[in-house]
Amino acid sequence: MTQAEKEQDNGKEKEKEREKEKEKEQQRGVKRPIAPPLIQEPLHEQIQSNFVVVIHPGSRTLRIGRATDTLPVTVPHVIARRHKQSGQPRCEDAWLLRDGLNKPESNEQRQHGLKMVDQAIWSKKMSNGIRRTPVSAEQARAYNCQIRPAVLDSSTRVRWTNTAHHPSHLVGEEAIHVNPTDCYNIHWPIVRGRLNVHAGPGGSLTAVLADLETIWSHIIQKQLDIPIKDLKYYRCILLVPDICNREHIKEVVNMLLLNMGFSAIIVHQESVSATFGSGLSSACVVDVGDQKTSICCVEDGVSHRNSRLCLAYGGSDVTRTFYWLLQRAGFPYRDCQLSSRLDCQLLQHLKETLCHLDQDISGLQDHEFQTRFPEAPTLLYQVRLGDEKLQAPMGLFYPTTFGIVGQKMTSLQCRSQGDSEDPYDEHYLLATQSKQDQSSKSAADRKAVPRPGGGLDGDMSGQGGIGDLSDLPRGCSSGGGTKGEVDLGTAQGDCLIGAGEVEEPLSAHLSRKTAIISQFESRALGLDKAILHSIDCCASDETKRKMYSSILVVGGGLMFSGAQEFLLHRIINKMPPSFRRLVDNVEVITRPKDMDPWLISWKGGAVLACLDTTQEMWIHQREWQRFGVRMLRERAAFVW
Repeated sequence: MTQAEKEQDNGKEKEKEREKEKEKEQQRGVKRPIAPPLIQEPLHEQIQSNFVVVIHPGSRTLRIGRATDTLPVTVPHVIARRHKQSGQPRCEDAWLLRDGLNKPESNEQRQHGLKMVDQAIWSKKMSNGIRRTPVSAEQARAYNCQIRPAVLDSSTRVRWTNTAHHPSHLVGEEAIHVNPTDCYNIHWPIVRGRLNVHAGPGGSLTAVLADLETIWSHIIQKQLDIPIKDLKYYRCILLVPDICNREHIKEVVNMLLLNMGFSAIIVHQESVSATFGSGLSSACVVDVGDQKTSICCVEDGVSHRNSRLCLAYGGSDVTRTFYWLLQRAGFPYRDCQLSSRLDCQLLQHLKETLCHLDQDISGLQDHEFQTRFPEAPTLLYQVRLGDEKLQAPMGLFYPTTFGIVGQKMTSLQCRSQGDSEDPYDEHYLLATQSKQDQSSKSAADRKAVPRPGGGLDGDMSGQGGIGDLSDLPRGCSSGGGTKGEVDLGTAQGDCLIGAGEVEEPLSAHLSRKTAIISQFESRALGLDKAILHSIDCCASDETKRKMYSSILVVGGGLMFSGAQEFLLHRIINKMPPSFRRLVDNVEVITRPKDMDPWLISWKGGAVLACLDTTQEMWIHQREWQRFGVRMLRERAAFVW
C-alpha cells in the first residue's frame, strides 16, 4: 500500500469518528453556548470608515459625521416642537439660567468668590515682574452709563425662522431663531452631560429620547445626505461621558439600533477618545464643556475609574458671570436678558471674543459690538471694560463666583445599580466573591491554632465581620445604596476615606462615608484642585508622574487667551512638593496637532473606527435584540 493510500484511509477513519461523536452528542444533548455567534460576516471583516457615523452629543452642541470626514457637522443641540393644540402654554428650557441662582445666599457667595478672584489677580505678577493693579468697576461704569448706541442700519438681515408651513419640529439654528410668539416649545435634550429628564412638559425619558432621535435623524438626512432607510448599512460610534447614567445610555443605544436602524454600535468614553484624537497614550483629560467639566486619568486606552470626577459647571456659567460683571460695569445694552435666546447668543460671542486669562493684559480698554436681531435695527455699542474680562473665566478656578447654592456640584464614579436584564453584573460578582472570601476565612479560622492571649495565629483576628471590604478596590464598598458605593481616593487636602482602612461595623462605616461624600459633592472644587484630586487618586506614583507630564485640555469651555500658561502656573504651585522634585516636566496641552479642543474627542471616535482592535467591540443589532444591556458589559472597552 502506498503512502498516499494510507493517508486516504486515515482521513476516512477520522471522518467516521467525527460522525460517531456527532451522533453521540445528538443522543445525549449538547449545552448551548451562552452567546451563540449570530453574525454571519467574518469576525475580522474590513470595515469601511465611510460607513461609520461618529456621534458626540454635548449639552449645547452636537458633533456628528462620517469617520472619514475631516470635520464633523456641528449644530446647536436643540429642538423646537410645534404645539399640538391651540392655546397651549409655551415652554422653553433655559439656556444660561439654572437652579440655585436666586437663593438668598447667592449674591453673598458671588461677592465672596469675586474677592478671592481679585486677590489672586493682585498676587500674581506680570511677566515684567510688576504686580497688577486691580481696576475698579466704578471707573468703567462712569463711562458706560453715558453710552448710547449708534444705528448702523434700519433693518438687519437676520430673520425669524419661517414657520408659515407649520413644520412639526425645527432643529439647530432654526430652533434658536423661532419667534417667541410662535406656538413652539424649545427643548435642550441634554443638560450637564445627562439626559434632560425633568417634571415639566417634554421632560419625560420617552420625550427626551424622541427629541434626540428627531434631531439626530434630521442632521443625518439633511447634512450627511444619508437616508434613514439606508442606516442598516451603517455602523455608529457613540461617545459618552465617563460618569454617566447607565440606564439612559442603554435607552439611547436601544434607540440607535432598533429605532433608527444602525447595524452595529460601539459605545466609548469621551476621555479615552480624546487621547486617541490627540495621539497621546496616557493623559489626565480635562474636558471643559458648556455645562459640565469632567476630569479623568487615562493610561494606555483605559480610564482609571477612581480618578473620574464631574463638576457641574462649565462655559455657560462663565458667560452668565460675565453678564453679571458687565452689569456692574454699566453694560450699555440695557435690554439684555438671560431669558432671551438671542441675547444668550450675543453674550456667548462677547465672552469668546473679549475674555482672557492673560495676566499681562491690564487697565481699562474700549471695545465695540453690534446687535443684530430680527425686526430691529442694527446697533453699534461702545463699551469700556477692565478686569471683568479676566474675572469671569477665573470663576472656573473659584466656582463660588458663579453664585450657585444648594446644588450638587461634584459627581464621583458610582457603582452601577444593576439592571434586571443583566443578572451577572458586578453586584453578582461582588456577592459571590464575598461568599468565597467568607468561606475561605472560616476555613482559615478552623485551621488556626489558639494562642494564650485568646488570639489566633492566622491573619484573620476578628474585625467585626467587615474583613471582605478590604479586598475591594480603594474606596469601594459592597453595601447597598447609591452614595455608599462611590469610588473615592485620598485627595490632596481632601481626606476621603477608603473602605479598607476602617475598623468599625459596616452600617456605621457606610453612614459615615455617606456623610463625607454628601459634604464633598456639595462643594464646588476649582478646576486646578479637581485636577490635583483626580491625579492623586491614581494607584501608583509612576502613573501620577505620567499624568502630571501630560494634562490634556479639551472642550470649548477653556479656549481663552493665556489659559494654557495660567493653568500650568496654578498646577505647579499647588501640586504636592514631593512630586515637584520627581516630575521632570509638568505640561498642559490645549491644542495637540494644532487641532481645535472642541474637536479632539470626536476625532478620536473617528480614529477608533479605523482600528483593527475595535473589531470585537461592535454590538450588532441582532445581538442587542437578543441579549440587550448584557452586550454592553461584554463588549464595552470600559467597566460597564
